[in-house]
Amino acid sequence: MAAAQEPLTDGAGGMDDADEGDGNAMEAAPLPFRAAVAALKAARLRPEIEIEPTRPPQRLAPHTYALEAAVVQEGEDLADGRLVLLHDPAGHEAWQGSFRLVTLVRAELEPEMAADPLLPEVCWSWLTDALQARGLAYGEPSGTVTRAASHYFGGLAARPAASQIEIRASWTPREGLGGVPDTAAHLASWCDLLAQIAGLPPAGPGDSSVVTLPQRRGPDSR
Repeated sequence: MAAAQEPLTDGAGGMDDADEGDGNAMEAAPLPFRAAVAALKAARLRPEIEIEPTRPPQRLAPHTYALEAAVVQEGEDLADGRLVLLHDPAGHEAWQGSFRLVTLVRAELEPEMAADPLLPEVCWSWLTDALQARGLAYGEPSGTVTRAASHYFGGLAARPAASQIEIRASWTPREGLGGVPDTAAHLASWCDLLAQIAGLPPAGPGDSSVVTLPQRRGPDSR
């Protein structure tokens, strides 16, 4: 089934490739997809989150658009991720809709935090809670939460042990007027998840109940 089980990139290209041909592909895309992408581009996010378009995977759906983001505070990367918008005008049985959002989010943790047996369930709940907190309608959520630990030996023995949490997920945003989902709100929810996994404090008074991950290590790579 799900797009969440597919790799988020096909391993080729970068921003130059994303720019070249983006205009032609967007002109040929159906209006609901173009409107959904325009909403993503116009979304305003909290300043700690740096976001930019990137080359989308080419084999998951007829029309795709991708963003990558990093949570940066005082020059340090605290978390990063990628969000991919998929669209199949004919609909997709597994999605139960014509749009799908696919994400990868990751952050490095202190080893003692990674040892918490409830950490995967907590991290998954952050995704669903972020969507529900903004009143978003969605369906068919699917995904995995993975934690990994690295220990160094020999010539690398001086490096401290490192642990990382990774969330891979996909869900179907419900379509609104004109068959267009509220992609800007879904992006904002995804950024809420990024901020939580990065350990940032709540963005505003209304978010004071949010519990964040108490870590301040940046991921190994973006």
